Parts: sequence; structure tokens; C-alpha cells
Amino acid sequence: MIRRVLDDRGAVTAEFAVAVPAVLVVLTLGVGVLGSAAATVRLQHAATEAARLVGRGDDAALAPLTGSGATASMDRRDGLVCVSASAAVPGPLPLPPVTASACALDGGR
Repeated sequence: MIRRVLDDRGAVTAEFAVAVPAVLVVLTLGVGVLGSAAATVRLQHAATEAARLVGRGDDAALAPLTGSGATASMDRRDGLVCVSASAAVPGPLPLPPVTASACALDGGR
């Protein structure tokens, strides 16, 4: 009987033990990036709507932005009203906050 010096038993288990955490890290980062992109789109839409409403004369249009946990500021210059907003990204990852800004014609003044 010939004894094998190098035995492959357990190699698949070791490879699986290394691959599973790597796959989990990649999936977590992917979910974080998608969450950040979705938060950016929502914030941009909210800033655009707020700029349009403030441009029409509704100065209370920033309340929904600040009520949802975002910070918002408004600036009027050269016939435009501009709204800038910033919000934290929801989720377990420590991602930087997302920002958005939008301008509209200032017809309400």
C-alpha cells in the first residue's frame, strides 16, 4: 500500500473559510454603494422640488428637507433661488454624507 505524503483533505474547507468573508465584504460594500446612490437621487429630487417651490414664493418648502434629517440652505442671487442640501447615508457603513444642490428661477419675489 502506498501512503500519500500530501493529503488534500480539508483544502476545500479552508478555501471556503477564506472565500465566505471576502464575498460578504464585497456584498456589504455593494449594498452600501447602492444605498448611497439611492440617497443621492432622493436628496437631489427633494432639493429640486424645494428650489422650484421657493422660486414660486413658498418659503416653507425647506421644511420637508430638514424634517427628514437633512440640512438645507437657501440662497437668492441674480434672479435665481438655489437650495443646497446634505444628508447622512442610512445603513451600517460609515459612508460620507451625500450632498445635492438645485437652482430655479426666482419668480416669487
